[in-house]
Amino acid sequence: MALWTLFGLKSGKATTGWPRRGAEDGQHGVLGMPRYRPERCRAGCDDACASVCLPGAIQIKADADAAGPSRISLDYGRCIHCQHCVDACASGGFSASHDWAFGVRRREDLIWAETPAPEPVSELNGMIRRTFGRSLHIRHVDAGSCNGCESELQALNNPFYNLHRLGVFFTASPRFADLLLVTGPVTYAMRDPLKETYRAMPDPRWIMAVGTCAVSGGIAGGGYACQHGVDDILPVDIYLPGCPPNPAALIKALLLLLEREEPSIQGGQVAK
Repeated sequence: MALWTLFGLKSGKATTGWPRRGAEDGQHGVLGMPRYRPERCRAGCDDACASVCLPGAIQIKADADAAGPSRISLDYGRCIHCQHCVDACASGGFSASHDWAFGVRRREDLIWAETPAPEPVSELNGMIRRTFGRSLHIRHVDAGSCNGCESELQALNNPFYNLHRLGVFFTASPRFADLLLVTGPVTYAMRDPLKETYRAMPDPRWIMAVGTCAVSGGIAGGGYACQHGVDDILPVDIYLPGCPPNPAALIKALLLLLEREEPSIQGGQVAK
């Protein structure tokens, strides 16, 4: 008997039971998106949070004398959770959190709002569940990624996460795919291949933008060689920002698409 086989038998099952309640998600201690607490903002702040935000996720509105939520514009779809705003904010308006599961169906849910609007009841509710049951096949397209997101996607098939146990599989052909999973800001060289891949998929078909670059273009978005993300050219059904989003966040977003999870983010805030 090979030594690795003996080791496996002695070690037992490595796969997590997550997302069952109480099971380990593998993200203990991982920092997520900075949490915005507008009530802690001070009038006359020196705008340190916005000045250190490289991707422009934090911006100061025209009324610079105001304080609180009317002053700050925050778009988590552009956030790379670098934590610079947390370090720069002296008042605690931005603080570290473990909010890493930021998958949403609506792009506007990634923009912070004082009073989040509830998600409207869609005519598509139940359609995906009826169509796919508990199975989903994914075609992944790298549309200019730095390969950070690809590293997390590869982790989905390791023994701990074992994505196949959830009935979700990657396929090499778009003709057998239900979901087009896109990473990268969509470089101009990848626009046509991405469209061709989408056209090759059978109906019904869905698109998931993975990573801040795919959601909004990220730091490179709108430059001489890049779009502002996937929905510049194709309709997106699930947005998952992050640089990169971790494997558990990817699983949560996929289950959100399959209607096996409820949205946890509304108006840029963790739903209560």
